[in-house]
Amino acid sequence: MVKRKTNSPARRNTSATRTHDHVIGIDIGGSNLRVALADTSGQIVGKWTASTKSTSSPQMVVQQIRAGVYQLLQEASLPRTSLLSVAAGAPGVTDRGAGVVFATSYLKGWKNVPLGQLLENALGVPAVVENDVKLAAVGENWLGAARGVPSFVFLAIGTGIAAGIFINGQLVHGADWVAGEVGYLIVPGTPEAPAKPGSPGPLESVIGGEGIRQSWLHSNGERGSKRIQDLTATGIFYHALTGNRRAKTVLERSARILAFAVYNISTVLNPSLFVLGGGVGTNGPLLAATQRTLDPYTQPSRPKLVTSALGPDAQLMGAIRLALDGAKVIVD
Repeated sequence: MVKRKTNSPARRNTSATRTHDHVIGIDIGGSNLRVALADTSGQIVGKWTASTKSTSSPQMVVQQIRAGVYQLLQEASLPRTSLLSVAAGAPGVTDRGAGVVFATSYLKGWKNVPLGQLLENALGVPAVVENDVKLAAVGENWLGAARGVPSFVFLAIGTGIAAGIFINGQLVHGADWVAGEVGYLIVPGTPEAPAKPGSPGPLESVIGGEGIRQSWLHSNGERGSKRIQDLTATGIFYHALTGNRRAKTVLERSARILAFAVYNISTVLNPSLFVLGGGVGTNGPLLAATQRTLDPYTQPSRPKLVTSALGPDAQLMGAIRLALDGAKVIVD
């Protein structure tokens, strides 16, 4: 394990800080890997991407990350000694304290992976590991739609559904590191049967990207042209705006179920804001329809919805923020 020298002036944003010090933010996805190099002010100076579709084992992904980091340093004409720390997000239940990814259904062979240790061994600097959605919440709180908001929920809706929760300025993890796994919520309109290991939760199975697509196919009796059958969730929602009755039904049903989930979360946590992210969550028609459903529900308080300001970069910016924290760099 790399030992972190918290009293080193090179680890602080002071007059003694070397101008060439940098950190790395990493976003590990089920199909893509993104690496960003940033200076100690948080400004990104280079990005690198690769596919994880055929190289999804932990060891191969870490090798890819190492190659990407060194390429970014070389392109920026920086020595390897300029790297202070790294932070990475993974799409699964993650023990940030131990740096272990317990499991993820998006990457093959990932079970109890000591990702923090693997990154530290590969790069020789301290590493922080976090769940990717929680990282996105960190990013939105630092530079995005929830900047400076102490209590909010970042709700990511894409293929899956999960949340990053801030309460009184603190990111919530829970006793088993599964706080925010809202895809398992049971609300009106979702299945009541317990979810099986490795299967989508009740909420995710209905208003995750694939669940919405299945609702669309079944509403059409799985008939129609190939173009109609191949619509994504966002495509279906925009199709509703053209007056298509079945697409509108799918949109309204999805919005109603999402509104119930948001309202229930709101009554438990009382956040001042919900930030919707992910390819489905940032869809304009879905946001508008969900807000219309929520409007009558004013007690005990009215949930406020906005969309992500950082979009797909929320995870990377969150990773950079944690990497700076890990290096003990003070930034605004």
